[in-house]
Amino acid sequence: MIAKKLLTTIAFAFVLLFSGCAKDDFEEVDGVCPLVISTIPTSEAVGVPLNQVITATFNEVMKPSTITEASFLVSANGAQIAGKVSYTGSTATFTPNSPLLPNTKYTGTITTLVSDQRGNYLQENYVWSFTTLKTFAVGVLSNPIIGGVTAGGGTFVEGTTVIVTAVPNAGYAFDNWTEGGVIVTGATATYQFVLAGNRTLVANYSLIPPTQFAVIVSSNPVLGGVTTGAGLFNEGSLVTVTATPNAGFTFANWTEGGVIVPGATATYQFVIANDRTLVANYVPVQFTIALSSSPLLGGTTGGAGTFDTGTTRTVTATAADGYDFANWTEGGVIVPGAGASYQIVLTGNRTLVANFVVEPPLQFTVMLIADPNNGGVVTGGGSFNGGSLVTVSANANAGYTFVNWTENGVIVSGANEIYEFVIANDRTLQANFMLNAVASGECPTPSVNLGLAKNYAILAESGISTTGTTYVTGNMGISPSAATFITGFALNLTAGAAYSTSSLVTGNIYAPGYADPTPANLTTAVDDMHTAFTTANGLPADVTELMAGNLNGQTLVSGVYKWGTGLSVTNSITLNGGGVDCAKFIFQISGDLTVANGTNIILTNGAKADNIYWVVAGSGAMLGTTVDFKGNILSKTLISVNTGSKVDGRLLAQTAVTLNASSIVKP
Repeated sequence: MIAKKLLTTIAFAFVLLFSGCAKDDFEEVDGVCPLVISTIPTSEAVGVPLNQVITATFNEVMKPSTITEASFLVSANGAQIAGKVSYTGSTATFTPNSPLLPNTKYTGTITTLVSDQRGNYLQENYVWSFTTLKTFAVGVLSNPIIGGVTAGGGTFVEGTTVIVTAVPNAGYAFDNWTEGGVIVTGATATYQFVLAGNRTLVANYSLIPPTQFAVIVSSNPVLGGVTTGAGLFNEGSLVTVTATPNAGFTFANWTEGGVIVPGATATYQFVIANDRTLVANYVPVQFTIALSSSPLLGGTTGGAGTFDTGTTRTVTATAADGYDFANWTEGGVIVPGAGASYQIVLTGNRTLVANFVVEPPLQFTVMLIADPNNGGVVTGGGSFNGGSLVTVSANANAGYTFVNWTENGVIVSGANEIYEFVIANDRTLQANFMLNAVASGECPTPSVNLGLAKNYAILAESGISTTGTTYVTGNMGISPSAATFITGFALNLTAGAAYSTSSLVTGNIYAPGYADPTPANLTTAVDDMHTAFTTANGLPADVTELMAGNLNGQTLVSGVYKWGTGLSVTNSITLNGGGVDCAKFIFQISGDLTVANGTNIILTNGAKADNIYWVVAGSGAMLGTTVDFKGNILSKTLISVNTGSKVDGRLLAQTAVTLNASSIVKP
C-alpha cells in the first residue's frame, strides 16, 4: 500500500513538474510543488491504538508557520477533535488532547494552507481515514455478594487475554462461573480467555456448613447468681459466659467436670473447639450483727454474731428490773417498727443499740369527742398519771347547747360542762350538744354520722404518706396497718404512749401498735368510717348526672347529688347553704373524683365544710395542685392531695392517703 501511494505521489509530482505546479490562477515559485507522501496511520488503516499520534510527511521541507491547527485537521463523525500541531524536518504531527474513541472512524486533512520554504502551496486538500481499535466490556459479579471477592472485570481491546478471579470468603467455597445463567464449561476460579465480545460473568459460591459445639452453663447454688452465655456456637468462634452474683453472694470460680477452670473470671471468654459444660460457683457474703445496751444497766441483748447474707436473724432486748425497752437505734436513728424482739433479714453489717428507759409511772389516756363536732369545744384530754385529778370541759358553740357527757353510750351521772374525776383507767368521753332551733326551719337533707371517725383529720387503713412540707391540723390515724406505714412525718413515740406526735401535725397520731385504748378506738373509728360511707352512698338522690359529671363554675344548693360515672371539677364551684346552718351537701360518685389544678370550692350563705360529704366509690379522689377544697372525703380507695393544696375537711380513706406539700385542717 505504501509503495503504491509513493508511486502515485511521484507520478503526480512528475506531472506537476511538467505542468508548472499550477492551476489557472497559480504563479509558480521556483522549485517543485509540495506533496504529502506518507501518513501515520496510513489511509484506511484499522485497529489504530487509542493513544495514536497522527503524522503527515511531505516530499520537501515545508514552511513551519503554515503547519497549524488550521491546516492540519482531524475529525470524527463530522466534528473536529482538539489537538496540538507541531512540525519537525518534513513531518507534521497532530497530538490529540484526549485519547481517541474506540470503534470510531477518523478523517485526517492537510489543507492548501500549507506551503514550502519557497512559497509553493499544496494544490489540493490531502484527505485520508483510519479506524480505531474495538473494545469490549467484561462484567464480574459475586453470587451471593458475601460469598467472595470477584475481580478482573473492566474494558479491554478486542483480542486481549483477560483473567478473572473468584476468591471465596471465609466459610464459602467457589462453585463455578455462569454467563446468562449457563455454566461456563471448564472455567476454574481463575478463568482466562481471549476477548472477542462483551461478557458478563457470575462467580457462584456456596456456604460451607460449620461445625458446631454446645456450651451448657449453670449456677451453684441456683440462688447464688445468674449465669448466661449458653448455646450452640460455630467451631473457632469466641464465646463469652458471664456469672452475675445475686445480692448476698460473690462469684467464686468456674468448674468443669468438678475441676476449677484456671484463670477464668466472672466474665470468661474462650475459643470453642469442643462441647463445654461449665458451672459458676457462688459463695454467700457474711455480715456481722453487733449489739449493745444503753444504758448498760438498762438491760441485756442477744443475737449478735456473724452470719450468711439473706438469713433471718432475731435480736432481743430484755429490760432489767425498773427499766422498760424503748427502741432500737442504728447510727443514732430509731429503727422504725422494731420491737424488743426484732427480726432482721441480713443484707449488710448491722450495729444496733437497745435503748432502755426508767419505768414511768402508770399512765392513762383521756380521749374527748364532741357530738356533733361543730357543736362545741372539748378540752382536758391527754395522758395522765394514775390517781391524778383530771378536769375536762365542754363549751357549746353559738347555736348549740350542752346536753351531757356519755361514755360508751352511757350517760356519766352528775357530769356537768366541767367534769372532774380521779383517773384509774383509760377513758373515752363524749360531750353531746344539741342544735338550737333555727329560723329557717328543719335541715333539708339527712345527716351522715361519722361516729369516732369524725375525730380524725386523716384516717386510712393501709398508709399515710407525705413528701415536701405538709401541715395537718387535727388527729391522724391508721388501722389495721402499723405505724411504719405512716411515712414522711418523722413520728415521735414515747414508750408506752397511746399516740405519737410529729412536727407536721397539730394533734395526735394513732396506730394499732400503741398503748390501749388506741387499738380498740381505731377499730371502732374504721368501722364507723365504713358505715358512714355505706350510709351516705345509699341516700336517695335529689339530682342525678348533673352537667354529665363535669362541674365548671356552677353554684349548687344543698342536697344529695349522684353520678353513675366519675366527677370532674375543672373550675371553681360555689356551694350555697341557703341560710340554713345545718345545710348538707352529699356527692355520691360511682367513679373517681378529680379536682383540677387551682380549683376552689367556695362556701356561701351558711354552707360549712363539716356538712359536705364527697363519697367516692371509684379508684380514688385526686386533688390537683393549689386546690382550695372544702368537705369530708369518704373514699372507697385512695385519696391524693398534691402540691400547694389546702383541705378544710377530713380525708377518710379505706386504703391510703398520699400528700405532697399540702395542708389539711379538720373542721
